[in-house]
Amino acid sequence: MKELTEIGRFIKNFLFSIVNREFLIFLFFLIVSGTFWLLTALNETVEREFEVPVSLIGVPKDVVITTDIQDTLKVTLRDKGFTLAAYMSSHRLQPMQVVFNNYTAKDNGRGQVAQSELQRYISQQLYGSTKITSVKPDRLEFFYNHGISKKVPVRFIGKVVPAENYYLSRTICQPSQVTVYADKSLLDSISFVGTESMRLVNFTDTVVRKVKLQTIRGAKIVPAEVEVTFCPDILTEEAVEVPIEAVGTPEGKVLRTFPSRVKVRFSVGANQFRQVKAEQFRVEADFSALGDHPSEKCPIFLRKSPPNVSNARLEIGMVDYLIEQ
Repeated sequence: MKELTEIGRFIKNFLFSIVNREFLIFLFFLIVSGTFWLLTALNETVEREFEVPVSLIGVPKDVVITTDIQDTLKVTLRDKGFTLAAYMSSHRLQPMQVVFNNYTAKDNGRGQVAQSELQRYISQQLYGSTKITSVKPDRLEFFYNHGISKKVPVRFIGKVVPAENYYLSRTICQPSQVTVYADKSLLDSISFVGTESMRLVNFTDTVVRKVKLQTIRGAKIVPAEVEVTFCPDILTEEAVEVPIEAVGTPEGKVLRTFPSRVKVRFSVGANQFRQVKAEQFRVEADFSALGDHPSEKCPIFLRKSPPNVSNARLEIGMVDYLIEQ
């Protein structure tokens, strides 16, 4: 007890020393002035934004909501600070429930809650002095159908550039098709669903990404995202020998070239080289290219190459030739 008495006496002497007494006086007036400022601020007329949750209820079992209703209303109210603080502390603004059947009388695949109805719903919960200055969005709408759907392919949208000396051999979307629910007129206009645009550069190994699909107003897409696999392959320089075909030769004449075959060089993925055949290329010697001034050499042209090769070119561009009558 004696020790406690000494501690109490020490604290008392500390608090009421000259220096600390001045600090306590300063703190007292600070609290008083802060309280006065707060009361003054709360008594002023101000605006504040409130969020009101929104939900759609009473949806029949045979109905598919293709574009859901917005889940939040942003309401700006104007009143004295005391009143707005009361809204914040009492949760006076209740969530809004939109009954499906009340807004789908026309059964045209679309339901809409007008701005006047939104304001009326909010006004019923406000004090008489509170004014609504804005409601966002200015109306609520949703789209639906009775299960009409079709499958459409997925198309990747974006920029994909592998590292130097690599190329993109395959892009795989899984699933490759998605189901779209919408009214018949909208379904007829949809031939594919694109992914959200993405950018991928400078990679050498297979990359797998989850990518969301682009939204279509009035349509529901299932699933809403796909898995996209990007398969790069290293480029190699290869060559094949291709026969030279004479074209445009007049009747009774034969155009022979020396040599009769020529090498075609090209770039191709290492994994696809075995699929490239000489028959997929076409090299021509055009008789009409000799014109009225034949020379010792005949130009040859690469007219065709397979789509899975790049930078295809002839090893030589001129050959010897002989015209036989």
